[in-house]
Amino acid sequence: MRAALVDNGSLEPAAHAGLRTAAASIGKRTGTRVDAVSWRHSDRIQPGALEGGPAWTLAPWVRARVSEGERRFVFIPFFISPRGEIGSALRRDLAALGREQGGFKFSLAEGLAAGTALAEIVADRVREAAAQKGLRRPAVVVVDHGGPSPISADVRNRAADGARERLGGAAGPLAAASMESPDGPEFGFNRPLLADALAAPGFNSGDVLIAPLFLSPGRHAGPDGDLAEIARAAERRSPALRCHFTGLVGSHPMAIELLSRALAGALGTGADR
Repeated sequence: MRAALVDNGSLEPAAHAGLRTAAASIGKRTGTRVDAVSWRHSDRIQPGALEGGPAWTLAPWVRARVSEGERRFVFIPFFISPRGEIGSALRRDLAALGREQGGFKFSLAEGLAAGTALAEIVADRVREAAAQKGLRRPAVVVVDHGGPSPISADVRNRAADGARERLGGAAGPLAAASMESPDGPEFGFNRPLLADALAAPGFNSGDVLIAPLFLSPGRHAGPDGDLAEIARAAERRSPALRCHFTGLVGSHPMAIELLSRALAGALGTGADR
């Protein structure tokens, strides 16, 4: 059985480099080879920008392994939840690849949304950032990408509620928001958007910590990414506002530990499809 740590993919070299680092850490913990494989996009990273050669994306990686005789795979999701829209689409792509390649078995291990881990990581990242920046009881906004699935919004809300409970008096008001949303009232579960949250009373002045539910830096969560631009725009609208960011979820030691356990569990039970 071959194992791969899978993210959504990015054109940013730092995102795939982070995926490779996490895959190596999980492989070391489990004693299993774990390849870093992006679902899409990362094969278009500029040549020479990644140490260790070009990035693998899902379809070429699967085809190469099948050509070597492999017919059993386990995929560890390097995104928040394997039950949201990304996880569902990934399963569909894997099923289509299976038909194309004459059939293989695969399983998708548990992600970070199971249990209370995500809330614990968010709370720890908030404490860590507040201590580093000398902030006393900052307001906090827990922000995800936003999308068409209410499952992802529920994961975000549970993480925010759990972080609020764990932080207690160490933080001020805490809200959940999305970076963006599809148009239409049926996607109201993404609201408020981050830009709107940073204009609301309690979050539009003073120190506000933004806690991104993102695993790797890239176009959205990087230092010059979309989240940072939204924060800078909010500061221009409200000069008394000072936005700060916590560390990301994917580099937290607890994330690597939990994904390692998920892989060990999947290897113990075998592929389910």
